[in-house]
Amino acid sequence: MIGRIAGRIELKGDGHVLIDVRGVGYIVYVSDRTLAGLPPVGQATALWTDLLVREDLLQLFGFPTLQEKEWHRLLISVQGIGAKASMAILGTLGADGLARAIALDDWGSVKAAPGVGPKIAQRVVMELKGKAPAMMALGTADDTPVVLHDDAPVTESAPVVPRPAASNATAEALSALINLGYPQGEAASAVAEASGEASQANTPDLIRAALRKLAPKG
Repeated sequence: MIGRIAGRIELKGDGHVLIDVRGVGYIVYVSDRTLAGLPPVGQATALWTDLLVREDLLQLFGFPTLQEKEWHRLLISVQGIGAKASMAILGTLGADGLARAIALDDWGSVKAAPGVGPKIAQRVVMELKGKAPAMMALGTADDTPVVLHDDAPVTESAPVVPRPAASNATAEALSALINLGYPQGEAASAVAEASGEASQANTPDLIRAALRKLAPKG
């Protein structure tokens, strides 16, 4: 199983990229969002990967973060969602947007992905809602610099599309609320809603906003 690719970009195509790893070129299929965030041709990059194996086909799919790769694996476990639909959803929402949509039962955002109908979108939200809190709290150890050690003139580069600080704040806020004793599902929904209203909020502000949403009404 090929779990991660680190090398130099040789070619960008429609929905895929060719990455040279010490003389071997790997075609990696990526979402439009990931493709747009890749460094220019000739520069180094790294992608987490998932290998699709069929009798007559081998396809390697690439993701900028481990969190997004894990979302892909969850999405394709849903009946009616294949690799193409998964990439369309992640390309439309990104990992954080998908987590927020599922935590808030917002299947309309999932339906906005090309080729995803309302029934499939509702099924995604229903089947994966219980997974959202853990995915939102997934650590950021995957965002490490890439250094290639071969004879090619490749400069040091960070992985494509670094995770924004707001994503760290979401995970930290969720962890804090769970430590305070709030149920995981309720905490995830509150953090998701607060994050949607202030996507660049830092951890303390996000915790305060989520606590206001969790406070008893009336």
